Amino acid sequence: MLLVRDELRHAATTGGNVVTIGVFDGVHRGHKALIVRVTAEAAARGLGAGVVTFHPNPVTVLRPDVPFSYLTSLERRVELLRDAGAQWVAVLQFTSELALVSAEDFARMLVEDAGMRLLIIGEDFHLGRGREGDVATLRAIGERLGFEVQTIPLVAGGTDDTSDISSTRIRRALATGEMREVAELLGRPYSLRGPVLHGDERGRTIGFPTLNIGVSPDHALPPNGVYVTCAEMDGATYHGATNIGTQPTFDGTQRRVETHLLDFEGDVYGHVVRIELLQQLRDERKFDGFEALVTQIQLDVVETRAFFA
Repeated sequence: MLLVRDELRHAATTGGNVVTIGVFDGVHRGHKALIVRVTAEAAARGLGAGVVTFHPNPVTVLRPDVPFSYLTSLERRVELLRDAGAQWVAVLQFTSELALVSAEDFARMLVEDAGMRLLIIGEDFHLGRGREGDVATLRAIGERLGFEVQTIPLVAGGTDDTSDISSTRIRRALATGEMREVAELLGRPYSLRGPVLHGDERGRTIGFPTLNIGVSPDHALPPNGVYVTCAEMDGATYHGATNIGTQPTFDGTQRRVETHLLDFEGDVYGHVVRIELLQQLRDERKFDGFEALVTQIQLDVVETRAFFA
């Protein structure tokens, strides 16, 4: 618990803060609406605006038997929270010990170590051991400890405007390759980021060199296939096509993320690239020979250029 308290003290703005709490995986439109409210209240009250988030995701600690993948890396999550308006972000390591802390004890830490004066949360928020701290409980705790609690309604969106936006809903859309739905729920295109690694260099030999991007194995990916891509690298933006899959034509087994940038040449091994997956062009499939594969890649490039045109 000492590390938790140290992180809060180190991150928080002195003089009092408006705070929100959550995992915020993906930092979707609902999360951003929450941060906007936090920053507005903080400005009106002359307080700091802060976010308390957890890593790893509590699911991985409480249910280690359940497979889990992230919509954003921790680094990217913090970037997005700050971009949304948070003045500070405290990342607390979620452990089995932290899971046993009561809602009141956790709230006390936020008051004593983060100067929390106002807590803003979603209507379905729960905090503390066994999810005991619902909105009514937290308001009662706030009366004892000297902080206020406000809630904001859940944000609906996507193709079904009546359904609430959630990280779980985004994962379901991503798993079926509905990239436009994912972008609508996030408020931005879905992206992957990693260093450019050395690969087999087959693409270079056939006239379509690719960047083999080292994506973390716990990062959520859409189905295998070819995707229209916008890539950012070294401050520049490029159009391209990304293949996610195992290269079945070459009897591959390892899942890779490989991006062909249109009209680009250069050695960028070790550089970090972020790609936005805009739309799926086709599923991955095994081709009957080398020439058939090259013909299809040529068609993929034509479709990619048409998308951006």
